[in-house]
Amino acid sequence: MDNQSTSSAMGRIRSLLDESSFVEIGALVRARSTDFNLAEKKLPSDGVITGYGTISGRLVYVYSQDSAVLGGSVGEMHGKKIATLYDMAMKMGAPLIELIDCSGLRLQEASDSLFGMGRIYRKKTAASGVIPQLSAVFGSSGGGMAVLTALSDFVFMEKEKGRLFVNAPDAVLGNKDDRIAMAEAQEENGLVDFSGSEEEILGKLRELFSLLPSNNEDYAEPEGTEDDLNRSVSGIENLSAPDALRLLSDDGVFFRTKRGYAPDLVTGFLRLNGQTVGAVMTEEKSLSWKGAEQAAGLIRFCDAYEIPVLTIVNTEGYRNDGCTEKHMAKAAARLAYAYANASVPLVTVIRNAIGTAGLGLGSKALGADIVYAYPDARIGILNEEKSAELLFPDSDRESIQRQATELGKTQNSAQAAAERGYLDDIILPEETRQRVIAALDMLYTKTVSSPDKKHGTV
Repeated sequence: MDNQSTSSAMGRIRSLLDESSFVEIGALVRARSTDFNLAEKKLPSDGVITGYGTISGRLVYVYSQDSAVLGGSVGEMHGKKIATLYDMAMKMGAPLIELIDCSGLRLQEASDSLFGMGRIYRKKTAASGVIPQLSAVFGSSGGGMAVLTALSDFVFMEKEKGRLFVNAPDAVLGNKDDRIAMAEAQEENGLVDFSGSEEEILGKLRELFSLLPSNNEDYAEPEGTEDDLNRSVSGIENLSAPDALRLLSDDGVFFRTKRGYAPDLVTGFLRLNGQTVGAVMTEEKSLSWKGAEQAAGLIRFCDAYEIPVLTIVNTEGYRNDGCTEKHMAKAAARLAYAYANASVPLVTVIRNAIGTAGLGLGSKALGADIVYAYPDARIGILNEEKSAELLFPDSDRESIQRQATELGKTQNSAQAAAERGYLDDIILPEETRQRVIAALDMLYTKTVSSPDKKHGTV
């Protein structure tokens, strides 16, 4: 193999995997096409290095595209190598990581390259929900490669050189620069979970890999932890969502997903008693359609891989603006569907849950197994003042305030919800860690029998 032409591609693999663990597969594969003098050109590994190795001792399959070989473009054999790697990963039940640096389809091979890309699409679709798929974009991921990247579960992107686009930025009508293809914009679009330097991305890939199971039937025992299971998390109710989840987690472990998409809601993975748990926590008191979509996506992933979900809710309704109004109904439906369809353990902690926004975030009605609330939590259709204004329209302001106070006690309080069976217990904020861990421990062997159907349609 030409070490110079593959230095970046191979170097990324070696930096990602455990030392000396990588074994290359298909190193001698070459393009079959002879058009445009391809037969006379040196095309090491047809522009993509494929193989397997380990991360922290766990098996993983990986391919890394070499932009020094025809721009890392996908040709017939290039695509075949990646498709074959997916077959091996599926047989072994091991995750697959894509290190992408590709100019797109190889024009010299015409429909052969197009078919090669299509084969990868099909393999990735078959693998979805069976083995975790992680993609990292270090150079270009354009055209069909952008679609391939979006088929992965989690996407990382180099913040300076990375470019991800369906149409090249200079070909997009009305566009003046390439910002729309850069990492920051793709984080805002919700496609990229994390952007940073190449070194940061490789580190984050290893971090996320350590939190995920190898496949959808990987029921490994939780890792041990020396963190006190009964540790107080005093003040958690006053922290931002990321800080609250870090405080809650074993040893402060928290991996945030979709960090640039929905500022009103935070998703990610933490560890509780050594077990990986998916987390959904509201950051603002109004839920946007992006927040609903982001939460639904994480819940679907967790449900596919038997990862429990913890939801911490503090919402007073849906965001009120024109953009939200256009998308909210469908996004909220997908969120409710994700919770109602999930068979994994679901634990919810409520600070405030007002209206159908609160209902849609892991409520008892949607199938949550255990629901806790803090003593001052408010749970109801509307906040008490608005309810009083609607129920007593002819009352003066003083009467409205008096009625609101009464409604807060009789209808919107945690006590009222608990008396109706909508809560399992009222807990103190500092007890959150120990109570959630206890609930998840009890739910560890949860099984659910679902109706016999091919799949839902929401």
